[in-house]
Amino acid sequence: MMRQYELVERVQAYNPNTDEQLLNRAYVYAMQKHGSQKRASGDPYFAHPLEVAAILTDLKLDDATIAVALLHDTIEDTDATRAEIDQLFGAKIGAIVDGLTKIDRLNLVSREEAQAENLRKLLLAIAADVRVLLVKLADRLHNMRTIEHMPADKRIRIAQETMDIYAPLAGRMGMQDMRSELESLSFAVLEPDHYTAITARLSSMTTDYREIIATISWELGEKFKHEGIAARVSARVKSPWSIFRKIERQQIALEQLSDMIGFRVIVGSTEECYRALGIVHTNWKVVPGRFKDYISVPKHNDYRSIHTTIVGPSRQRVELQIRTDAMNRIAEYGIAAHALYKDGISGEFSGLEKESNAYAWLRSTIAHLTTGTPSEDFLEHTKLELFQDQVFCFSPRGRLIALPRGATPIDFAYALHTDIGDTCVGAKINGSIVPLVTQLRSGDEVEIIRDQNHLPPSNWESIAATGKARSAIRRAVRMASQRRSYALGEHVLNLVIEGERTSLDDAECKQLAERLGLANKRELLIAVGEGKLNAENLATELYAIKGKRRRKKSKIDLPVADKKEGWFALRKSPMFRYRIAGNEQVGPAARRALAQLDFNMDVVVSPEGIVPGDRLVGILKPDSPIWIYPIHSDALAALYESDVAWLDVRWDVAELADRLHPIVITMESANKPGSLAQISAAIASCDANINNLVMRMISPDFHRMIFEIEVRDLPQLTDVLATLRHSPGLSGVQRATVAESSMINTLEWEGADDRTPETDD
Repeated sequence: MMRQYELVERVQAYNPNTDEQLLNRAYVYAMQKHGSQKRASGDPYFAHPLEVAAILTDLKLDDATIAVALLHDTIEDTDATRAEIDQLFGAKIGAIVDGLTKIDRLNLVSREEAQAENLRKLLLAIAADVRVLLVKLADRLHNMRTIEHMPADKRIRIAQETMDIYAPLAGRMGMQDMRSELESLSFAVLEPDHYTAITARLSSMTTDYREIIATISWELGEKFKHEGIAARVSARVKSPWSIFRKIERQQIALEQLSDMIGFRVIVGSTEECYRALGIVHTNWKVVPGRFKDYISVPKHNDYRSIHTTIVGPSRQRVELQIRTDAMNRIAEYGIAAHALYKDGISGEFSGLEKESNAYAWLRSTIAHLTTGTPSEDFLEHTKLELFQDQVFCFSPRGRLIALPRGATPIDFAYALHTDIGDTCVGAKINGSIVPLVTQLRSGDEVEIIRDQNHLPPSNWESIAATGKARSAIRRAVRMASQRRSYALGEHVLNLVIEGERTSLDDAECKQLAERLGLANKRELLIAVGEGKLNAENLATELYAIKGKRRRKKSKIDLPVADKKEGWFALRKSPMFRYRIAGNEQVGPAARRALAQLDFNMDVVVSPEGIVPGDRLVGILKPDSPIWIYPIHSDALAALYESDVAWLDVRWDVAELADRLHPIVITMESANKPGSLAQISAAIASCDANINNLVMRMISPDFHRMIFEIEVRDLPQLTDVLATLRHSPGLSGVQRATVAESSMINTLEWEGADDRTPETDD
């Protein structure tokens, strides 16, 4: 275990003005607090914060960061408190230590939710002070170096978390050496057989190619020297994880890889980088499509270098990276290369947000991710934002936008601004109008076509590749749904108030919401609009607030039987005449009609269709058949104040057990090959049959589809709808309205370019 004076000497080696007293206090305090605690390996626990501090001295970080490394587990694992840390070491160090402390007292329902909330807290702390990130990465690196002492299940969980979160985060911050080691250590745990095979191959290859590597390095060096460029040429072996990813991506065998060793050329200036590139391309053949200029267009993590591949000396395929010393330092240490504090403990990164695009990106991403994103989405979106592979596109005004591979114009629009994404209706790539599902490529110029009255459909969430776009789409869809529910709820509440011949002021409305377990009027109306509260609940609580006793409406049960071409016949019932006559809620005209009612009269079924299991309502008008509606029918709203009889109707399930019932459903589908086959397979998997289909292109990227299907009962229909809602590329899956149901019969949409199923795939 490293001694106190050894730690101080490590810091003094790169910072002669180190605050030795601060480091000594932190060393002694942490050692006392951890006391006799042991790690899983049996070593004293204090050895861990010491090793974390040693890792950070290799990055040449300031005194405060080294002190935090010594203290980072004290609040979480000992009886130390934030107040005590603030008092002894200052509020700044206390805040960083607190930012590194996990949330362990919350009532979190799952490990994923706990992981998301801890990550959210960590990212917020990083946004306030990037030293939190540097200490956390060093902490995770040492834990991975000693992971063999952990139980097997815990090893796998920690390694997967490292691969998903911390290694990509280190890469995003430009800390490539740390990222590479984190990935290799995680890879060894998650895929031990592959790791062993690849490392053995790398070891033998390094031995076999020693002479070739020396020859290539010498010939490159001589060429540069002859042209007056002082260059350092060194060979580097690719990491096992990067090799494994390449094998998986290209579907090739390990023996087929010929570029596991690359070369790095370090020169004195940016100008010499391009001169060196010219020398290389002049003397050796270039492999087409293998040139990237990250000096002209740096990555988001500030990485700058020229990449090229040539058929070099000895006819070997050679990958080259050409960069300056300054570029190389940022490539290896990333954001830590900026970690030069001006005034000790209280110092901040001097202009870090301007110096470091990586940190500016991180703060922007954190601000987006931590704004109202539910825990179940936060972890997914954070992982999406951290992945490194990128394409670089331009706006018509030349603004550079970096996006992950697989990004679409939708992602580009949201990267520009949330309002641009929400109002996007189309896009031009390099001057040509393209579908919004088109994947972008580096160098594309993207122009977004907007409509201020447009809102993003929920389908877009399955198309977007960035967490920012997905979160914004989900939020816009949720807000639009709430606005619709609010308007519908307001309408229903007004109908109830008018129907009960009363009034409701703002105070009483708030009281009504609270009686129903809701916070305010807005939540009340949204709940009503979403169907979570019905008119009966509202009326009952409304009378309670007004101090009145409400009369209850009588209900009439009329069994339904024998469906014939859309008509029903009502069975005779001994209770029928008596219960109708005693119903005071029936209007006088309807009561007269009921008194003359033939027990076997015909009834008409609503055009939207019904299936066994639906709750039904019968509407009886004078001199008219009984109309049967499902309870969710929009037509019932217009009949609320009419002088008609409302009859509760129930199914005779035994008579309908072997019958299939047509029902119409609607949905929106992404316009891509195989979408119709996917929908058909989903319906067939629920043992339902398709009778008819109408399609309409509502945009270049989406179709509106209306299906008539046959089902046995409501549970089977519910199963079909649930299966479709979980299918990628589909949204708005629901039962059809009356108007949509009529379309399936006429196969005509006014003003629409109707298409048959055969034209989709």
